[in-house]
Amino acid sequence: MRSWWTALRFVVGETVAAVGSTAIGMVFLLVSPLMLFTGGWIIVPALAGVLHRWAGRAQARSRAFLGRPQTPDRPPAAVSVTRRERLSAALTLTTGRELWWLVLHGLPALLIGLITVAVPLGVVSSLSVLIRWQYAPEGEPLIGPFTVTSWAQAAWAPVVALGYGLLAWWLVPAVAAMFARTTDRTLTPSHRSELSARVDSLTLSRAAALDAHTTELRRIERDLHDGAQNRLVGVVMMLGLAKRALDSGDPAAVDYVERAQQAASDALSGLRSTVHDIYPPVLADLGLSGALSAVAGRSAVPCDLRADDIPRVPAAVEAAVYFVVAESLNNVAKYSNATHAQICLTHDRPTDRLVVEVVDDGVGGASIRPDGGLEGITRRVQAFEGTMTLSSPVGGPTVVRTELPCGS
Repeated sequence: MRSWWTALRFVVGETVAAVGSTAIGMVFLLVSPLMLFTGGWIIVPALAGVLHRWAGRAQARSRAFLGRPQTPDRPPAAVSVTRRERLSAALTLTTGRELWWLVLHGLPALLIGLITVAVPLGVVSSLSVLIRWQYAPEGEPLIGPFTVTSWAQAAWAPVVALGYGLLAWWLVPAVAAMFARTTDRTLTPSHRSELSARVDSLTLSRAAALDAHTTELRRIERDLHDGAQNRLVGVVMMLGLAKRALDSGDPAAVDYVERAQQAASDALSGLRSTVHDIYPPVLADLGLSGALSAVAGRSAVPCDLRADDIPRVPAAVEAAVYFVVAESLNNVAKYSNATHAQICLTHDRPTDRLVVEVVDDGVGGASIRPDGGLEGITRRVQAFEGTMTLSSPVGGPTVVRTELPCGS
């Protein structure tokens, strides 16, 4: 009996949800003409996000009813920056499955659900005929599950109720199972789809890695050219002048040597800075938690660190997390008008991923712009097949959350 009531509640819930699915489908149809004028890069990602969350909740309900383990939440898609990337991220195989599910879960599910829910109500309505017939105006037929004009006909009410009851006893669990299995089967990707999505993800990650590598090489080349190389040229020139002065007995030779020494010291400092930007030595000395504590201590905005017991991970991953936090705090200091920031570092053992969140209490409204700091974070994280999500409502708080596989 308990399972039957559970099935009835599920059918009622899915019937109500079908109203929402029908409404979302109507919105899709109504706004589709606007895509011709906007190119779809604004509307499509927004609608795809709504559909993804709506379908995810439906699949969670279906799996709970079927007693199946919940599917792990897919990591949020890497934040897309360009219009083309936004469209590509929205128009995936997952979106196609969800659209097909929306068609099935809209009007068809609504009609089937209403009919199914009406059957148990027929039991109640049939049993009420005996009571209502006593108070019905004389000479007027009673309209219910069937038309009653006499006591002889009213006496059939228990039989009709029994028929409705037997039908409801079979129909409600059957429809509930059909709803749940259809939703779960439609929204669960096939092995081939998962493999295709994995290939697409690896392709994007490889492209991001190459892009990040090229950008890093250009930065190093620029730093060396504009910094250490220019200073070393100055050293050579000063030493050349000092040699001439010594040959001619000019007392300015000492000044030239001192200036050459200062230029050499500046070049050494520049080289140390460049090396630090490749792999900060503090990571090797203090580990990731200690290095982030040092970054928090140097932050222009008061910042504290909350870190779990983090195991040592590959040096490249540590460096990526270090630079992500440093760039995030730099953005906080520049744009947020925040009075406090917090770094949260955890290790998700089941998935073996490092999760770092940088939270500030600033004005919010942050967004990812081409060539901006947040885009740099996105590219760096994508290179490790990680994910970056940004939450920054107007008025704050702003949360930059990154997840990086430790096995990278």
